[in-house]
Amino acid sequence: MRRVGQVVRTAQGLAILRANPDTDDDRLREEIGTMVLDDSLESVGRVVDVFGPVDGPYLAVTPDDDVHLPTLVGTTLYAR
Repeated sequence: MRRVGQVVRTAQGLAILRANPDTDDDRLREEIGTMVLDDSLESVGRVVDVFGPVDGPYLAVTPDDDVHLPTLVGTTLYAR
């Protein structure tokens, strides 16, 4: 499992993550479509977009139907 990033806010039905600072640009392009998990290995959703500055990118995650977005703020999400 690898760390994808931390949820910093929610917007328009998406969870917005600040990407892990150790992730390089090539890896970020591969993140779109990746399933993300919380620390208890429960599925949270899928990455649908990578955006923002190159030195501090963000990821947008569309949540699974049973995920309550406000509870994700501040949590770290992972990918297998």
